[in-house]
Amino acid sequence: MTTTGRFFCADAARTRGDSIVGTAPHGTAWVLIEYRGGWPADGFDGLDLEPGTKALVFGAARAARARVLLVRRHGRRVPQGPPRWAVLRYDGAGAHRQHWGTWGRDEDLARIVQALGTPGEPGGRPVVLVCAHGLHDACCAVRGRPVARALSERRPDLVWECTHVGGDRFAANVVMVPDGVYYGNLDAGSAVTVVEEHLAGRIRAEHLRGYTDLFPPQQAAVAAVLDRFGPAGRHDYAVARTFRDDDGWQIRVTGRPPGPAAADGEVHREVEVDVEVRARRTPQRRLTCRGPATGSAVVYEAVSIRPG
Repeated sequence: MTTTGRFFCADAARTRGDSIVGTAPHGTAWVLIEYRGGWPADGFDGLDLEPGTKALVFGAARAARARVLLVRRHGRRVPQGPPRWAVLRYDGAGAHRQHWGTWGRDEDLARIVQALGTPGEPGGRPVVLVCAHGLHDACCAVRGRPVARALSERRPDLVWECTHVGGDRFAANVVMVPDGVYYGNLDAGSAVTVVEEHLAGRIRAEHLRGYTDLFPPQQAAVAAVLDRFGPAGRHDYAVARTFRDDDGWQIRVTGRPPGPAAADGEVHREVEVDVEVRARRTPQRRLTCRGPATGSAVVYEAVSIRPG
């Protein structure tokens, strides 16, 4: 609660010390639709679009397990040209696929359906998404918009504000796509550092919610390895094995941890690390600004890490 009595979920989560590890929703495909009008609380679902086209896009995205997000550039600058749309995919091991188009009429969005059914162009520039969906959750606007402003001043060609990405209480949230890397608990200063480090191939455990191609216990295991060995690139580590037992998960992570020797041309040998991850459920508490009065969340914790 604030001094005015209004509840803000991100303030409450930080006061409680809620863990952000292992909270990235699973998925490897995104549909971005630039929409310059007001965003409904439920995003794309709430748009007043031609019903047939809307149903086609929604059905194709659901079949492809793609997340549909409305996007816009930050600020009051009048955008040039027609609104854009994109289909972005992460194919693993650094392989990205992107398909971009424009739309003027609702019916033009039907081309997204075809794009979801074709591979798309390889490579492409990364996209930085900042959740600023105030009608969905106040914290996304209060904390997200300053982050969007700071990042847009630094990388105006890469940064978009977007609708709900999940984890409102971890605002400000930033998602790097198509890499599928979620960051949370950011402010303007930390967001610039995190994004610049990410683009330079240095992902840190601090502020990392997880990789979207991994499931929550695996996300927690990789975060623990990054915390132990230091920042690394998106594909420097991989989950080689996941075994569930009565107590939790035994997860083997393999890769080549970076270090000072790399600057001298020395090749680091591949390491195997076994991480034990356990889950627990939090007590009932209020988790979002607009959601139910109480709820609970599952927390994933790496309780041990040892050589494989």
